[in-house]
Amino acid sequence: MFKNKYQLLQNTFGFDAFRPLQEAVVDKILNREDVLLILPTGGGKSLCYQLPALLMEGVVVVVSPLLALMQDQVHGLTAKGIRSVMMSSMQSGEEIWQAQNDLQNGAVKLVFVAPERLQNEQFLNFLTTLNIAFFAIDEAHCVSEWGHEFRADYRQLGLLKSHFPEVGIAAFTATATTQVEKDIVNQLQFSRSDNIIRGKIYRDNLFISVQSRQGNGHQQLLDFLKNHTNEQGIIYTLSRKNTESLSAFLSTQGLKVRAYHAGLPTEERHQAFSDFVNDEIDIMVATIAFGMGIDKSNIRFVVHMTIPKTMEAYYQEMGRAGRDGMKSEVLLLYSTADLGLLGRFIADIEDEEYRNLAYHKLNLIKKYAFSESCRHQALSHYFDDEMPKCETQCDNCLNPDVERSDISEQAKMFLSTVYRTEQNFGQVYIVDVLLGSKNKKVLNNGHQDLSVYGIGNATSKALWKIIGDRLLEIDALTVNEFKALKLTNFAMKILKSEQTVDIRSRNLQQNTKVVTQIKQQEYAVDEKILEALQALRREIAREENMPAYIIFDNKALTEMAHFLPDSEEKLLQINGVGKIKLEKYGTRFLDLLATLRTDDFQAPIAKTKPTTQKLHPTYQATLALIEQEETIEHICQQRDLTLSTVLSHINKLANIGKIEHTKRQQLFATVPTNETVTHWIMQGLEEVGSIEKIHHHLAIFKQLNQID
Repeated sequence: MFKNKYQLLQNTFGFDAFRPLQEAVVDKILNREDVLLILPTGGGKSLCYQLPALLMEGVVVVVSPLLALMQDQVHGLTAKGIRSVMMSSMQSGEEIWQAQNDLQNGAVKLVFVAPERLQNEQFLNFLTTLNIAFFAIDEAHCVSEWGHEFRADYRQLGLLKSHFPEVGIAAFTATATTQVEKDIVNQLQFSRSDNIIRGKIYRDNLFISVQSRQGNGHQQLLDFLKNHTNEQGIIYTLSRKNTESLSAFLSTQGLKVRAYHAGLPTEERHQAFSDFVNDEIDIMVATIAFGMGIDKSNIRFVVHMTIPKTMEAYYQEMGRAGRDGMKSEVLLLYSTADLGLLGRFIADIEDEEYRNLAYHKLNLIKKYAFSESCRHQALSHYFDDEMPKCETQCDNCLNPDVERSDISEQAKMFLSTVYRTEQNFGQVYIVDVLLGSKNKKVLNNGHQDLSVYGIGNATSKALWKIIGDRLLEIDALTVNEFKALKLTNFAMKILKSEQTVDIRSRNLQQNTKVVTQIKQQEYAVDEKILEALQALRREIAREENMPAYIIFDNKALTEMAHFLPDSEEKLLQINGVGKIKLEKYGTRFLDLLATLRTDDFQAPIAKTKPTTQKLHPTYQATLALIEQEETIEHICQQRDLTLSTVLSHINKLANIGKIEHTKRQQLFATVPTNETVTHWIMQGLEEVGSIEKIHHHLAIFKQLNQID
């Protein structure tokens, strides 16, 4: 057993330091507290329960929703030398018996199970024979009836506290609104409902672009994929039929691709999954049946060919890109037709409360798609988080509002046509009437006799679609479950000239080119060297029958290709290389690296991880004011931040080397303090051990004494 969590972090997991929030969660678990962690995909949630498992006596029971996810986790732990098992319907009776025997003998540290197994009385009785360190609930948003992937079996996990009241529960999810997080802790019967740690929603390695889909979107997709040659990605479609047709189309373009949906034969579906996680193919075209909890770290892009049902689903799915922290892209192609189709699905929901909630969530994702504001900021706001504009990591910030055009007259024409056709038709039909189309449906309905027939023939069909989308965006129009456009009260104001309508001028240019990021690699590498390292990784993965990225992820291989380490000591400096992986794979990789080093190779300056972190804009703003010799008081005023927030910025800047530690002390010396209060706090720390526990006792004191 390693002496402490830091040695374990480095030797077993290969990291020099914890990532943000990880240590706080690990400490709470070690203190046997119930805790909920909400952290974006790629933030390192798994480590938060894997590391404590090695420091605590007993076994950790991990609840996971998918068999494929369980397999991934077991493979990953095995590669790190950590013994774990899964108990599922995939295993034979003999395998289950062996797993139970190993658990009772203390030979296993983690066991992965599906939530429905915990409703089995026989299995619960078996668990009572074990020394359980704690329960870990993965994909915990499935617990909440307000979440986007609610599952009845997850809802029943409250029974854990009934059967094991003294055992802690650690729950993890990438997505949860305030309403969902409260529901999770209530259903899981946390001993403290406020023990919630929430990470920032913003992921600065993801570039987001959203665009109106032209036709079937295939040409836009091909243009996007040109920037991702030989890279792995997921493309989401709404239906099984579209999944197969798009996969077939991309195959004709010479791309290595497979389709994945729930309707495929089990063997074919498993083979497609295996091919993707083992880098045998580059692209998976899938329905939402694919991807929950997938631990593949080197996914460089995610594309949605239609609007997702909710913001939660969108964030969860797009979050599968860039788990390794490297630059990645996400693209959403939308059409108003998507709204009608999804509206029809929602109309079939029998429960009125859920149906209304689904309509509300669809309206929010619609507004997001049509929005002209920062994409990352909009996502953060939805999940009750705040951030400044990303500036460079989304299409809207990269192409900010510069010039706007008034389209009030065209808007009136469009809305008048919706009104004259009695609000019974979709956007395509409305545009046909505006253009004076001889379409049989228009003529059969007698709409050639309307005053609005042909009044828009001076404007192109494509521009009318853009105008229609803009009216949907500003809520002048809604779409019902039959794809028919309906006028709102705001539309009436436009028709009465009480309200004008404008639009970005560039949106009227009918440019179908997708806005993409300019790729900037953290490390310059020779592609042939990187390919050789990837080939060795594939070879080892086949030998050990596990996904290639579990051996070493792409970030680790990229660093190896850049630094070409020539000793075990130098190889250990690579991110993700710990002593256990060094023992298992180090010799083979060092032997290969020796053949890749040329005589004139000059080793780059060794990396210093803490100072290479990309600084979030909010810290940059505080740093700029510090460099201008502003006082802490002035920084708080100018940035409209609390004193504690500014002090946390200063600590962050000092810890990553952006300001000298002496400068931090100079700034802190100007902060007025109350000696009596300081003395009281120090006494409290000696008594209870941590600031968090002082907060806990203060909260109880406040409620017991009814202090506002």
